[in-house]
Formats: sequence, structure tokens, C-alpha cells
Amino acid sequence: MIDLLATHYNYLMFVALVGLGLYGVTASSNLVKKIIGLNIFQVGIFLFIVTSGYIDGGSPPVVHGHGAETYVSPLPHVLILTAIVVGVSLTAVALALVVRIYEAYGTLDEDTIREVRLND
Repeated sequence: MIDLLATHYNYLMFVALVGLGLYGVTASSNLVKKIIGLNIFQVGIFLFIVTSGYIDGGSPPVVHGHGAETYVSPLPHVLILTAIVVGVSLTAVALALVVRIYEAYGTLDEDTIREVRLND
């Protein structure tokens, strides 16, 4: 079991990052902390997808007389590049919404905002 964790530490890091991100999203009532937790969660997913596409001894899929028998698929890396762009855009929109919420309610606490909206 120890040897398995020593060789596949990336999966352990994946579980730790996803757990930490999920905890940040669910446990905090501060909206900025929720966005940070969402970003940590995304990084864990990115790590999992990139490392699951790794093949030991594989070579790049360039076929100019290379002669390798095992090639590494570039698809996971391309998907992660796209996901990073989407994640940055999502973070920018979320932070812009947080700024507008703070201007409207004067707080970033989710419970306080809910109380103010219920009393209106």
C-alpha cells in the first residue's frame, strides 16, 4: 500500500486538492473564499486529467520516422488548456459579480445577504 502511494502520489494530491476545494466552497460563507475554493477544486481536476494521460515510456505523437511503439495522447493536455481559459474567465466573472454584490449589500457574507434579501 505504501509503495502504491509512493508511486502514485499525484492521485493523493488530487484527492487532497479536490477535498480542500470542496471544503472551501461548502464551509465558508464568504463569497471570495468560495471562489478560491472553486479554483482549488479546478486545479485538482486539472491535475487528475493531465496525470491520467501520462504513459510511462511514451513518446510525443510526431511520426517523422520516430519508430516508437507507444505514443502519448495530446488530448488531455489540450482539454486542460481549454479548461484553464474557461476557469480564468469564470473566476473573472465571479469576482466582478462579487464586487457588484458588495456595492449593493455592503458585505460578502452569504448569510447576511440572504437576511437582507428576505427582509426587503
